[in-house]
Amino acid sequence: MNPKYKAVIFIALVSLLSACGLNRQKRELKALEDCKYQIVSADSIYIAGLAIKEFSSADEINLAKLPSVALGFLRKNIPLTGKVNLQISNPTAKQASINQFDYIILIKDRELISGLVDQKISIAPGSTIKVPIHLKANIYQLVADPEIQQEVFDFLNTNQERKGLVTIKIKPTITIGHQQIKYPGYISIDKELSNQILL
Repeated sequence: MNPKYKAVIFIALVSLLSACGLNRQKRELKALEDCKYQIVSADSIYIAGLAIKEFSSADEINLAKLPSVALGFLRKNIPLTGKVNLQISNPTAKQASINQFDYIILIKDRELISGLVDQKISIAPGSTIKVPIHLKANIYQLVADPEIQQEVFDFLNTNQERKGLVTIKIKPTITIGHQQIKYPGYISIDKELSNQILL
């Protein structure tokens, strides 16, 4: 066969496979949009080196009066670390999957933390998985607001269950051939988070 024809056939084949791959990724991405999301647990949540449970037993309302947090205020660096487990349920009849995703977690429309989950995630039809999201951020700008400080203590410093609205925004990445393509926007998930999960 003429080498020129071979090249044309190869290019057509690659284009066809890419189109098939793109259509499959689109279907899987659409199924991901239709999935149900829930924060089911949190592990080892620390603010400025203090376990979050320490805040629930604090008598003071002012975050700055806690020694390690006060030092963090002076340095304008109050680290938040830990892990939350995101449960994803796929109620559709189609496979849902992504290669990785960027995320932003907001409280009352204020950004708390952002990051990247760099792992391939696949959720079979009718199944549920848990995805660990590791947290690491400087939350100084957030807790420097006295109103936010009060809300944090109202949320944590109680024996009663309280719930707060948390927004998780996910920007999936799909792979076509060797190229990674980011979803054009964010999948936004609004959920009530119980203080019992954190404490």
